[in-house]
Parts: sequence; C-alpha cells; structure tokens
Amino acid sequence: MQALTLPAGRGLRWLIEGFAIFQHKPALLSFLVLGYLLSTAVVSAVPVIGQWASVLLVPAFSVSLMNACRLIHRKEELSPQVLFSGFHRNLQTLFALGIIYVLVMLLVLGLSTLFGDGMSLRMPAMNEALDRGETPGPVSMSFSPLAIVLLIPVNMVFHFAPVLVAWHDMSAGKSLFFSLVACLRNWRPLLLYLLSLLAVALAGMFVLILLGSLFGEWLLATMAVVAISLVLLPTWYASFYISYRDIFVGQQDAL
Repeated sequence: MQALTLPAGRGLRWLIEGFAIFQHKPALLSFLVLGYLLSTAVVSAVPVIGQWASVLLVPAFSVSLMNACRLIHRKEELSPQVLFSGFHRNLQTLFALGIIYVLVMLLVLGLSTLFGDGMSLRMPAMNEALDRGETPGPVSMSFSPLAIVLLIPVNMVFHFAPVLVAWHDMSAGKSLFFSLVACLRNWRPLLLYLLSLLAVALAGMFVLILLGSLFGEWLLATMAVVAISLVLLPTWYASFYISYRDIFVGQQDAL
C-alpha cells in the first residue's frame, strides 16, 4: 500500500467530481445520507451512553457511504440495503476505530478544558425565538484555539482509516498510520479541498440568510436547510471517495 503525492490543484477537482457522482443517483444517495443521520440520531437519543455509542457506528456507516459512491462510480446496481454494507466486513476493527476515536476526543476535551476554554455545544432556545417571531438559530459548537490545534492531527489520523480497514483489511493501528501519512503527503490538495468546501458552505449560508430576510418564515428556512444539506452532504461523501481513489489507488488503476 502506497499513498501517492498529488499536485495541489487536484484538491479543487474532488468536490466537482464528487458532485458528478451525486448527479448519477441523487435521490438514492441523499436517502442513504439521510438514513445514516437518522440512525445515528436514534442511537444518540439513548440516555447517558447514546452520544458516545453513536460515534462507534460512524466508521461503519462511513464505509457504507463509500461503498455506495464506489458502486455509482462503477455504474453498478445500487440498492438501499447498501446503507448497512459497512457492517459486513471487518466490523470489529471498525468498532475499534470508533473506540479509539472516542478516547482521543475525550483526551482532546480534557486537555482543552484544562489548558483552554474547552469545547462547548450550545442549543439556542427555540421556543423563546418562536415566541418573539424569530427564526431559531442552529446548534453551534465552539472550540478553544487549543482544541482546534489538537483536532487537526486527530482528523488527519482518522480521515482515511475506516475505508482502509474495510477495503484493504488493515489493522486499526496500520490504517491510522497510513491515513496520517497520506494526509501529510497531500496537505496541499487537502487544504485546497477544505477551502472549496468552506466556500460552498458559505455560499449555502448566504442563500439561507437571503431566504430568511426575504420571507422570514421558520418553516421555509428549515426546508431550505434540509434541501441544501441533501445535496451538499452526499456530494461531500462522494468527493471523499474521489480523494481516496486518487491518493491510494491512482487515476489509472481505480478500484
């Protein structure tokens, strides 16, 4: 297994090519992403352990979505059952990645709380906003500067790990190592890729703000959020598949 080093400009193409994959099966891919979000939300609702337990499922569900994108890219048949295909292979190792991720996030949380302002999740008071005739704000998560610094290498280590476990039968430790190496070798295209994601996200926020200012209706704003998310999220997962394919497989030797 070797991680290729790609030119910086390649990162700008991943989102575009990801959207091309989305266009082939937009309804089904959006359904799969929605099913993933609902599944993890149900698990998160379990008292006490729900939120952390849902994290254990993320690697397997990520593989499921990568399986879907690969099937679309190969122009093969795709069914809704693919949503749980990530649970069919190397599940124990994928759960191990989830456990490691939970432990690492607890460490980041502890360090950022001890030496900084920590990380906090804030839910605006929806009822109060509705009583004032305003549109409720979204859930917001704030990070201390230390937490942001710590999360960068954490995300690099876990970025490609689930798909390396599922598709290349790597151990948890080996997949984390190769993911880190791949991200370090390709920090330039990954940086441009992240900037392109940020630009699209800001454009989406602008559209939502514009709709809110024109109509000022909570229901319309909510529908707009859902509609935009069901395009952007599947496109993001598809672009992630493209980046994996470029870095680990190569454009001339695709899986």
